[in-house]
Amino acid sequence: QVQLVESGGGLVQAGGSLRLSCAASGRTFSGYVMGWFRQAPGKEREFVAACNWWSPPGTKYADSVKGRFTISRDNTKNTAYLQINSQKPEDTAVYYCATTRIRMPSIIPSQPNEYDYWGQGTQVTVSS
Repeated sequence: QVQLVESGGGLVQAGGSLRLSCAASGRTFSGYVMGWFRQAPGKEREFVAACNWWSPPGTKYADSVKGRFTISRDNTKNTAYLQINSQKPEDTAVYYCATTRIRMPSIIPSQPNEYDYWGQGTQVTVSS
């Protein structure tokens, strides 16, 4: 059973930074894409960033976060990270990490329905 546990969320002022972590268990970590999504109140879940298992990993970002968010992973710790810098109030959301059932996909997916396992989410609130 694949389990994903996010941590690192909290309340931060605009312009601040946070680092989210996603600890994975239940299967080998290497070979699978790790993704981050977010969902604000009243909005659909949206793609934020994802990375593959390469070293260094290939990455994909939503246009809205390019240059401010950085996704990374440590395959020795079975953990993925999302560094969030220069935060804006519109970044306020529950952030979820996710992974796929398919090992070594040919492309990095960015749609929620392409991911099979999800964490419980961690709240990020950015005050203006």
